[in-house]
Amino acid sequence: MTRRNQDKGVFGSVYQLPSGRWRAQYYADGKRHGAPTTFGTKREAHKYLSVVESDIIRGRWLPPTSTNNVSRGQTLAQYSAAWLLNRMVNGEPLKDRTRLHYQKLLHQHILPTLGDKPLTAITIDVVEKWHAVTLVGRPTLRAHAYSLLRTILNTAVGAGKVPFNPCTIRGAGGSKRVITIKPATPDLLVKLVDAMPPRYQAMVLLASWSAMRYGELIELRRADVDVVEGVVHITRAAVYLRDGSGFHVTTSKSDAGTRDVHVPPHILDATRAHLIDHTAAGDGSLLFLAKRGGHLHPATLERHFKAACAAAGRPDLRFHDLRHSGAVLAAQTGATLAELMSRLGHSTVYAALRYQHATGAADRRIAEALSQIVAPGA
Repeated sequence: MTRRNQDKGVFGSVYQLPSGRWRAQYYADGKRHGAPTTFGTKREAHKYLSVVESDIIRGRWLPPTSTNNVSRGQTLAQYSAAWLLNRMVNGEPLKDRTRLHYQKLLHQHILPTLGDKPLTAITIDVVEKWHAVTLVGRPTLRAHAYSLLRTILNTAVGAGKVPFNPCTIRGAGGSKRVITIKPATPDLLVKLVDAMPPRYQAMVLLASWSAMRYGELIELRRADVDVVEGVVHITRAAVYLRDGSGFHVTTSKSDAGTRDVHVPPHILDATRAHLIDHTAAGDGSLLFLAKRGGHLHPATLERHFKAACAAAGRPDLRFHDLRHSGAVLAAQTGATLAELMSRLGHSTVYAALRYQHATGAADRRIAEALSQIVAPGA
């Protein structure tokens, strides 16, 4: 076969075939290897070599799968359906809410454009063109869709379905926070609690001062609250699925989510009063019961909470911002990252770092402490 338009780079080489397609070659492990497939453009061939070089540097490289073993007929829609059915995380099936979220991303934002394409036809250029027009103006959801596509294709690479993952857009799996959260102050929290119906006041207190998630709060039972020790045991959560199946009780969001949270002493009396006035007898009774029984619907809470926020002068506040506010308050006590991670139920340092906002008071303390180094007692 005659080679023409050969292009040698720093790592590997790329050349054009008589058909007009491009082949990539490189040396690794003392041998010459060729990509298991050809490419429609020179740019795609070079990107393939960049991915291979990165894998070699990080020690993740494996010899390429033979073209005879690469699936050419299975479409992304077919593969993603099987992937979603069999997907496991840390040895556990996907949680119901996560599965529904993935299904929505696939059916609304990924498969309409890419679903009919064979896996091997989803190239770097195809992914980049899809990404350029998908969910523009909605960066968080766009990042979720891209990350899901990348994860599915990573699995396909590991299974030998495709030679490499064409999702190579740097930073596309992350997004900057669109909404800048202004944490609630202690004074504002007092106003919010006073503006809420009595049966939901303790919920606002625990969401903020104990930084608990909505799903954790609505699944709390009487037995989970130890008012003698001032501890709430979090082992479960409830999620409301919008597929018609209603509420599902599940485990905590992650292993770190299963935790004991100490209730600040200044809200412990209100927690005790709630158990007496609004919680039925029996260890299995829900702490925050809907008026007609069962778990508290998010729309019901939202209605009351929005009215309370308006009355308190913060109509922009969301219920989840209470957890953020509680995390910031905890960070301001001087809690370490490990302590914040434990209290919030986070499994990564990055998540806890988001709450360690610098404040003027904290910076003043640092400045004064620095002066004490050179002039003790000044």
